[in-house]
Amino acid sequence: MISTGGGAVVDPRNRWALYRGRTTVWLDGRPEVLAQRLRRSPNVRPLVTGRDPIGTLRDLAAKRERFYSATDIHQSGVAEVHGVVDAVDARLGGRDGDAGTTLLRASTPIGRFILGDGIAATALGTELDLLRAQRAILVSEPGAWAAVGERLADDLRAGGREVVHILLPQGEPAKRLDVVESAARELADLRVERLEPLVAIGGGALGDTAGFLAAIYLRGVRIIHVPTTLVAQVDSSIGGKTGVDLPEGKNLVGAFHQPAAVIIDIAMLRTLPERQMRAALGEAVKMAALGDERLFELLETDGPAIARGDEAVFTSGVLAELVERAAWAKVEVVLADERERGASGGRINLNLGHSLGHAFEAAGGYGGLLHGEAVAYGLRAATRIGVEAGVTPPERAARIGALLDALGLATTPLPYPLATVMGHLATDKKHAAGRLRWVLPTADGVVVRDDIDPALVERAATGLLGAPSVSPR
Repeated sequence: MISTGGGAVVDPRNRWALYRGRTTVWLDGRPEVLAQRLRRSPNVRPLVTGRDPIGTLRDLAAKRERFYSATDIHQSGVAEVHGVVDAVDARLGGRDGDAGTTLLRASTPIGRFILGDGIAATALGTELDLLRAQRAILVSEPGAWAAVGERLADDLRAGGREVVHILLPQGEPAKRLDVVESAARELADLRVERLEPLVAIGGGALGDTAGFLAAIYLRGVRIIHVPTTLVAQVDSSIGGKTGVDLPEGKNLVGAFHQPAAVIIDIAMLRTLPERQMRAALGEAVKMAALGDERLFELLETDGPAIARGDEAVFTSGVLAELVERAAWAKVEVVLADERERGASGGRINLNLGHSLGHAFEAAGGYGGLLHGEAVAYGLRAATRIGVEAGVTPPERAARIGALLDALGLATTPLPYPLATVMGHLATDKKHAAGRLRWVLPTADGVVVRDDIDPALVERAATGLLGAPSVSPR
């Protein structure tokens, strides 16, 4: 038996070491009871010294609840030792030994978030039960369906649930209005009702389209995201942005539609192709550049191994930490500014690297670059613009550039005409009052500027473009 202090599980690596292969118990005492114990304790507790102990304990509990809630057994309200032992012992017999390891569980205004290793089937069944869904309506695409979807469907059926599914095209071709219409007609043929949630199983493009479908079918049905790619786990499945593309630009038709739940199972990444693992790190570098120093250091030390999909990053907890830090950082940004209404300092900051990144994607017909690869090019452009505009310190730009180099991202020129790239940039969604708002790196975060000279933007874009015969990476 291992008994830890309350703060031990805040660190993702500690949870990885403590929770895997063990039965974990959260002994949840009332703040009033704990405060009384602290007052009688001969040991000085710095966290509550000179403060209101009850208020401090409540605040700590709220901040740590997502870590504590991931335990196998939550025992509250029992003060005597023998009572705790008896209560925990009684609940041990009901545990499912094949449920995987949950590392984080949180209920928020933008959905429930469950993160772990080998948890998808059990967590999905639980979420469907919470929504009282008699039937599982699975929306996937051929690659994700073959890799994980069929197995999830079988597990749900084994639990006595009716399962139906529809398949969308794989990748960016799913993000078309005609695909949404076809999928909606399939839902109508299946007689899907408003209280029946959709379950999106796939990567970013699949989640964007399935989310938009959920937002508009029957004027809105609930959706559960089960992201199967790294970029979807750290970014696109979180925040409720849904949408499809037009020839004129990326995500120009869409809606905000928050999921009922997001189930992030890092075990699903074991079969992900190396190019997709590497590309997703473009989004992770963006989150680090927003001001997460620990994430920056993690990428610098372990990023290349993550990009290769080395077995060690799965078994050591490195990948789990990366996913948790990047994903939760986005959750916190979205909670503060869900609809991107803040002029600066809110959700718009998440668009670092995305203005020219989206333009590069569109210039390639949404087939030449993966999204994370495009973001990496956009990050290089943003640092160059920032340095020349006087907002990005050269050493910060150099650090971001060196990390992208080490990860093998945005290292070769793109084969797109400048005029095509700039034409797509003109339709960027971040225009306000006719001016494009640029998110640019600073020494320890970002700043939003709408006064960037178009000639400077063209110079930055030109520096990333080359001969049409060059193959981008």
